[in-house]
Amino acid sequence: MSIQKNNADKRTLKGKVASFVGIFANLILAGCKIAVGAIFGVISVLADGLNNLTDCGNSTISAISFKLSARPADKEHPFGHERIEYVCSLIVAFLVLLVAFSTAKESVEKIITPTKTVFSYWVLFALLLSVIAKLCLFVYYKSTAQKIDSSILKASAVDCLTDCISTFVVAVCFVIGKFFDVNIDGYVGILVSLFIGWSAVGILKEIFSKLIGQAPDSQMLADIKNKILAHDGVLDVHDLSVYCYGPNKYFASAHIEVDANKDVLISHELVDDIEREFATTTNIILTGHLDPIVTDNEEVNELKDKIVNAVQNLNSAFSIHDFRLVCGERRTNVLFDVAIPYETKMSKEQIINHLEQVLQTINPKYCPIITVEYCI
Repeated sequence: MSIQKNNADKRTLKGKVASFVGIFANLILAGCKIAVGAIFGVISVLADGLNNLTDCGNSTISAISFKLSARPADKEHPFGHERIEYVCSLIVAFLVLLVAFSTAKESVEKIITPTKTVFSYWVLFALLLSVIAKLCLFVYYKSTAQKIDSSILKASAVDCLTDCISTFVVAVCFVIGKFFDVNIDGYVGILVSLFIGWSAVGILKEIFSKLIGQAPDSQMLADIKNKILAHDGVLDVHDLSVYCYGPNKYFASAHIEVDANKDVLISHELVDDIEREFATTTNIILTGHLDPIVTDNEEVNELKDKIVNAVQNLNSAFSIHDFRLVCGERRTNVLFDVAIPYETKMSKEQIINHLEQVLQTINPKYCPIITVEYCI
């Protein structure tokens, strides 16, 4: 996922255009397949046509979502309205799921009370036309969704691909029924409904994850960190968190490490410059926390290297930050945080106990104060 700034107006326009293309294409396909399916009594084709009609409604919801999500922030919604797109994506997914249940019901009825299917090249032509049209629409939706990072267009793209596959299966079975005199229309309808239902579940799973608070992808985190580290005077970055309020709205916070010997006003200005750069060149509003680091204390540096090695020996994915010493007459407090991945097998207590033993071995005077935290 790119962190480069996107133009909100252009994104909305591209989304609306894609939605209207979908409405137009699905209306034509629905009209053709419903007519052919009803005339020749092919339930799977009729069901596929009804699915296309539902897709028109989905595209209409998509167009509305782009309009509503583009509304500016207000008193009740200070972070904007871009999550409306996620809500609309849920509506699309539930409508697709409804079509799956409806198709399954009609297919079961067809299996219980079968009727002879009349073969027609018009039916075959309508099916093949649908496969080609849906494949083109899938490519268009997917490309546009990637360009503007749209969940509702991604959902529409998945729906198109599922329609393409299921319609192709219907066409193949229709031809088989012609040459082998086997009526499998109802069974194929069941297969179509399963494809549609599977698509809906996949969409729901993705959108629920985003609404709950999905973690940003690793590439986005790496890009943010590299952008901060590119500034002279930044020693390191830790405690980076990213919060998504829609496909075009991100808020982030990060602890930015700087030399403790530098004038605090100069360091503060550096952090201000970084925040300003993110605000003007990306879709991320960044809040930087100034974290002064002592770099010229030999005892601190030597002990830190030993702790880093001990942590890395536990797991190469572990890291430490906020390392410092507070010296007293009888003891020296050693304070640092250990960042570990969520999938770590070791418990926090095991990690802390191990590192406490390492410190006691180095110097019994050291008093460990260790915080273990999960990171993405």
